[in-house]
Amino acid sequence: MQLFKNATQFDFMGKRKPAIALSVVLLLISIGALVGKGLNFGLDFTGGTLIELGYSQAVDLKPVRETLESLGFAEAVVQHFGTASDILIRIAPDADTSNAEISNIVMDALKASEPGEIQMRRVEFVGPQVGEELTNDGGLAMIYALICILVYVGFRFEYRLALGSVMALVHDVVITLGIFALFQLDFDLTVLAAVLAVIGYSLNDTIVVFDRIRENFRKMRKGTSEEVINVSLNQTLTRTVMTSFTTLLVLIALFIFGGELIHGFATALIIGVVVGTYSSIYVASSSALMLGISKADLMPVVVEKEGEEIDDRP
Repeated sequence: MQLFKNATQFDFMGKRKPAIALSVVLLLISIGALVGKGLNFGLDFTGGTLIELGYSQAVDLKPVRETLESLGFAEAVVQHFGTASDILIRIAPDADTSNAEISNIVMDALKASEPGEIQMRRVEFVGPQVGEELTNDGGLAMIYALICILVYVGFRFEYRLALGSVMALVHDVVITLGIFALFQLDFDLTVLAAVLAVIGYSLNDTIVVFDRIRENFRKMRKGTSEEVINVSLNQTLTRTVMTSFTTLLVLIALFIFGGELIHGFATALIIGVVVGTYSSIYVASSSALMLGISKADLMPVVVEKEGEEIDDRP
């Protein structure tokens, strides 16, 4: 399928300096948010008790917070969950009180203080030790994924292209995590799974582009490295745009109709797909160009057979 009637001739590499400046600004903002605010870890990582309640009418969160403070849960997080009549309560673990007792205490206190019927939709318990283990394992999973990708791409491509692809992956992951930290969006196991999926998606897009770059370096007899990369990016532009567009359609549908529980997953993937599409065009290719990729680096090695004479005539 052709998105453009005529072959495009966009000068992507000619705009690489403003694009790199934009990436640097986004990375600095993301790193600042991660260091300054940190990720808003969900119950999967922090441990504690999660209680979902359904009211018969819209509920004001302020009285709910005051009731929890009177019970000694001053640091409890209370928020609407989907509708104005549904709320989600997150309470940190208490060494003196079991999780089951916490949920019963909260339920009894809210029923006594709030008019109308209250239904307990679900209760989840996660121990602090399990939450800490999940945090460590989640971080290691991303690091191992990036290392394995570096090894794989290093074998498949010239090392400059391998480094460019890994720089693009780090760029995508840091910006995705930075947006979650900046806006204090919940970061749970579903979001971690989405971040790992972003790594795979971005790598797939980058490899398609790099395959075409390698092919064109070997086919095109004339042209600078910048011109060859521009031609390759234009040739793969339709595929890149269509793949990203159709993926975003599905993710937007998930975000709108998938329910509150999947919002974080869909949000992380939407951010990752947008940033990953941008990075496969600018970050990965620009990095390889800055590292000095050239035609000589990608030409196949000619093995001289024993006894064979090389004809070096013009």
